Amino acid sequence: MGLFTQIVMFVLIISVLVILHELGHFIPAKLFKTKVEKFYLFFDVKFSLFKKKIGETVYGIGWLPLGGYVKIAGMVDESMDTEQMKEEPKPWEFRSKPAWQRLIIMLGGVIVNFLLAWFIYTFMLFGNGDTYIPSKSLKYGIQVDSIGEKLGFKTGDKILAVDDKESKRFNEALLDIILGDEVTVDRNGNKLTFPLTDEGKKEVLQTQGRNFMTYRSKAKIAATLDSSIAKSAGIIAGDEIIGVNGKEVRFWDEFTQVVQSSPNEELQIELLRDGRREEILITVPEEGRIGVYPDFEDLRTTDTFGFFEAIPAGFTRTIKVLTDQVRQFKIIFNSKTGAYKQVKGPIGIVEMMPTSWNWTFFWNFMAMFSVWLAFVNILPIPALDGGHVMFLLYEMISGRPPSQKVLERGQIVGFVILMGLMAVIFGNDIWNIVKRLI
Repeated sequence: MGLFTQIVMFVLIISVLVILHELGHFIPAKLFKTKVEKFYLFFDVKFSLFKKKIGETVYGIGWLPLGGYVKIAGMVDESMDTEQMKEEPKPWEFRSKPAWQRLIIMLGGVIVNFLLAWFIYTFMLFGNGDTYIPSKSLKYGIQVDSIGEKLGFKTGDKILAVDDKESKRFNEALLDIILGDEVTVDRNGNKLTFPLTDEGKKEVLQTQGRNFMTYRSKAKIAATLDSSIAKSAGIIAGDEIIGVNGKEVRFWDEFTQVVQSSPNEELQIELLRDGRREEILITVPEEGRIGVYPDFEDLRTTDTFGFFEAIPAGFTRTIKVLTDQVRQFKIIFNSKTGAYKQVKGPIGIVEMMPTSWNWTFFWNFMAMFSVWLAFVNILPIPALDGGHVMFLLYEMISGRPPSQKVLERGQIVGFVILMGLMAVIFGNDIWNIVKRLI
């Protein structure tokens, strides 16, 4: 049932985004009296799952869920219908329209994707507010694992800035660290700046960034597992560990480090319970775990917005997501980080979906992916919207359109580039599945 939910959520998100993107082309084309021959959700390679002609347009659903398209008469596109282009231009064809109208038609999909993200973020901020962890609230600093240490961090560091820019939110600081060049921290009262190496980032990306850094908290117990050593020894929720074997322990990472390094050993644990000091003897099992969960301090804060406040805040959020995605290309195309190996295709994206329905995730992911589609489609690569825009801008500036041969060859080059990218993306998905099976 979990996999079914993941697939349904992914297909629904992609379907909504594709339909709205293509409507962004379809509506201005119709307004400018341009003939639209096809409107498809997904690609109909060889055959369609469904199709119906209404007026002059065939509406359909293809079987290959990698996007969708509108086929506009008189335009060199992925269909490569060169025979039509050999005929005399008709008044209803794309090539017969003024350049400014063609530009609006080609930008329509990207504009709709951007507006959709802005709309979603606006209503999410209005309805739920903006919850985050302020970096300044981390009074005990951060906690890092061995991968975080390879980046140069130490547990207890307080992040001051990344690339000389203050990180006001902890979650944004994590992304800034992966994308940045250097970081400044407060380490034991001393200000220290060090580079963020490609080798360290590679380690983070290989583990999908899981738990390489979190915020540090006191060694307070949130819960104990049933039938665990801790529960049978008398440790209960609310206890705060303050010492082990006569040595002071203040933080959760210090406590777990002692426990994990003491298999089959007896530990004398000193704790505070309701303001009283107590001592408990416990023998650590072979696996180095005693069955307790930490009580991380809830450092989150929530900013609330009225409706008219949420509108500019939603725009700001959309721009932030867009700029972060642009910045990610810097690291993806850096072969030293190996980030290109972590780019996910449809299979990888499905695995990211929650196994039970989550509307907050649904709308957040749709907004983020809508921004991503807008960014990718506006890239100046022939076969994408941005490629057509590039040729149209050339025509508007120079006063003459590119030749038909240039447009056709550009479409072929763009198609080859896209197929190469798709091969890398699907290769990553397949390789990740193979690694799990080995």
